[in-house]
Amino acid sequence: MQYMLMDYVQEVGWNELSREEQQRWLGTYRAYMEAMSKAGVLKSSAGLHSPRAATTVRVLAGKTQVLDGPYADTKEQLGGFHIIEAADLDAAISWAARSPTALHGVVEVRPLRDGTMLTRDMEEILKPE
Repeated sequence: MQYMLMDYVQEVGWNELSREEQQRWLGTYRAYMEAMSKAGVLKSSAGLHSPRAATTVRVLAGKTQVLDGPYADTKEQLGGFHIIEAADLDAAISWAARSPTALHGVVEVRPLRDGTMLTRDMEEILKPE
C-alpha cells in the first residue's frame, strides 16, 4: 500500500540554525532519503515553497476569492512530502519515525487511495439506498 509522509515544520526554524547545524541536518536528511531509496520504498518526493508563496482559492456564494498566503495560519506548515510503498501502516510509521523532520516537527502518515472520488466507481463511495 502507498502512504504519504507529510513533513510539517516551522519555517523560521531553519534560519535559526547555524550553517554547521544546517549542513548536519541536510546530511542526516540525505541519508534518510538514500535509505528509503535503497530499501525500494520511496516512490516520489517533493518539497514546497514557503507558505508566503501560497495562494488560497475558495468560492463563496458563486464568487471566487483569492487570498495570498496559506489556508491556515499556524506555527507549522507542510514543507514537503514523500510517497512510499509500505507493507502496512506499522511499516510506514517506522519510516516516518526515522525522518529527521520528526525530531523538530511532525510527520503525518496517511494512506493513499487509488484515484480520486471522481475516477472511481460512484457506487463504491455513495451511501447505500
